[in-house]
Amino acid sequence: MSANTPPTMRAAVLYGKEDVRVERIPVPVPGPGELLLKVEAALTCGTDLKVFRRGYHAAMIRPPSVFGHEMAGTVAACGETPAGDGTHPAPRFPVGTRVVVANSAPCGACYPCRRDQENLCEDLHFLNGAYAEYLRVPARFVERNTYRIADHASFETAALAEPLACVVQGLDETALRRGDTVAVLGLGPIGLMFVAMLKARGATVVGLGRHALRLDTARALGADTVLDVDAGGHWHAELRRRHPHLDVVIEATGKPEVWEQALALVRKGGIVNLFGGCPAGTKITLDTHRLHYDQVTVKSSFHHRPSAVRAALTALEQGVLPPRLFIGGEKPLEELPALLRGMLHSNRTVKTCIRP
Repeated sequence: MSANTPPTMRAAVLYGKEDVRVERIPVPVPGPGELLLKVEAALTCGTDLKVFRRGYHAAMIRPPSVFGHEMAGTVAACGETPAGDGTHPAPRFPVGTRVVVANSAPCGACYPCRRDQENLCEDLHFLNGAYAEYLRVPARFVERNTYRIADHASFETAALAEPLACVVQGLDETALRRGDTVAVLGLGPIGLMFVAMLKARGATVVGLGRHALRLDTARALGADTVLDVDAGGHWHAELRRRHPHLDVVIEATGKPEVWEQALALVRKGGIVNLFGGCPAGTKITLDTHRLHYDQVTVKSSFHHRPSAVRAALTALEQGVLPPRLFIGGEKPLEELPALLRGMLHSNRTVKTCIRP
């Protein structure tokens, strides 16, 4: 190999529908204000699975492109940013710093950003590339949504900050009161995170989901009641018997029919957070009489703000979320394509940690 040949790395590249290939590509070079991150842990995610199935994501990734967005790692190089006097100030995150990088960065200047709604930023940038040995972190992400990891926290624990931040955002936007009885519809990784965070905030939690592993995980996270919604519809009567007044219902499946279930379950004067995103073009039917005369509040939450990412990382470092209950094992990067294909047919586990 010539001395002038740039170094290469292994990376999972999305080419299209159900087409991810692990191949060697050049190691990116950080520009001014940027970082080169050595990825120590990347986590599989339901959003990545949807992107793999479709072959793209209109806002986040267009093929061919390096894939993945939940990651943590070590700063391997810093792009210098000269000061006005020609000097080179010390970087904010020096080489060797352990950091977690969120998958989006708001502009900080548009109308939503000025109103503390950075998740709705009119120029929200997204970052993909976690399934690779190295990741170039653009300057806006370094400035607005990159955080040091406490020495005692593992990389895989810190990588949970991005999905947990979405949950923190959802709870911050829901007028939850200590002692409320809250039902979580859907016990995938996000639903299970809601269970853990709701318990930490003093709620009585009802987990409604499917599959033994997820039901058992909800119990391990402290859910006060766990019901299998596969039980031929009998769970409705059992739920009413045990919890006749649900103060809050959180929908975490992203299915229109479950949105309607959530609206039907909440008590008079209760709150529904339609958290799970449904496919584009889908619609639901609302009982206008119930919404008005029962004074039901309907909320929805999208993505996260930098403040939610910081709060999520702090919660993880404090042990609010046991990572062993969310990460079901490890796989090398080369096994990612087969893992994603398997998840298409049976996505009943929680997350898998990919070690690039």
